[in-house]
Amino acid sequence: MTVKIGVIGTGMIGRDHTRRIQQVLAGAEVVALSDVNADSARAVQADLAPAATVHATGQELIAAPEVGAVLVTSWGDTHEEYVLAAIAAGKPCFCEKPLATTAAGAKRIVDAEVAHGARLVQVGFMRRYDAGYRMLKEAVDNAIGAPLMIHAAHRNPTVPEQYITPMAIHDTLIHEIDVFRWLLDDDYVSAQVVFPRRSKHAHARVADPQVVLLETRKGVRIDVEIFVNCRYGYDIQCQVVGEEGVAYLPEPLAIVMRRDAHLQNAILTDWKDRFVDSYDVELKDFVEAAARGTASGPGSWDGYVAAISSDACVEAQEKSGQIVPISLPDRPALYD
Repeated sequence: MTVKIGVIGTGMIGRDHTRRIQQVLAGAEVVALSDVNADSARAVQADLAPAATVHATGQELIAAPEVGAVLVTSWGDTHEEYVLAAIAAGKPCFCEKPLATTAAGAKRIVDAEVAHGARLVQVGFMRRYDAGYRMLKEAVDNAIGAPLMIHAAHRNPTVPEQYITPMAIHDTLIHEIDVFRWLLDDDYVSAQVVFPRRSKHAHARVADPQVVLLETRKGVRIDVEIFVNCRYGYDIQCQVVGEEGVAYLPEPLAIVMRRDAHLQNAILTDWKDRFVDSYDVELKDFVEAAARGTASGPGSWDGYVAAISSDACVEAQEKSGQIVPISLPDRPALYD
């Protein structure tokens, strides 16, 4: 069975996912496109063979009878309405993060999916599909004893002027918020944010670096450095300390050289290069589940919990140094 996919949003990630479906993965094809910029959708259409239909709106695309599953890769403010429309149509939906721009919006999606009675939504938390994180998960589950602490860092070489302090949570830390829950099989109970000495490379609207401190229900303590003007590269670090040992996230595969009296290896500078393989595995998982009329992987509940947790972290930014509680509702049985 070939899954007929409609893509809403033909910007950078929408184009990349379209290429991935058409050229890398088996079992799916893009049959419909929509973007608020019709020229962008037509430019992607021109690269497809056979050509996909360009629809005037995302809602029109979702309703199209030839579309069996939906990819939502438009800007974040539109995600909620498209995901809700896909659920109402009974069509599996892959939504890039965020699931919704507010926790209330994510809750509406959870409620709609629970009312539908089966999972239809996968959220684009691709780190769960990264080979390094999967190796780390295996070690956490089976090799180092009960986790006690996580020390982590999310470093980016630079960010544009539009990047402001809350985006360090909603756009950057959001991936750690999800992947730590998955690594630990645990949820958060509090957040705290402290601000070290400010980097001279940080523009006026962003406090950089930041340190986020999280506590989980099981008592694990997590510290995450967010440094988005580190200059030297895109660098994701994670160390899990357990009762019996310590496990480290593997470094990306790179050639180590001895040259000019230096021992060195290249450091990536682009997040797309760091996680390119995980996007392939992530979309493969979606296609296989969509062929069965359902969804797997990180879902609406994970998107909702991430929204609640990230809102608490932003509140903690505003209350620098104060501990902000994180309270989660009971998880519906659909997501057990």
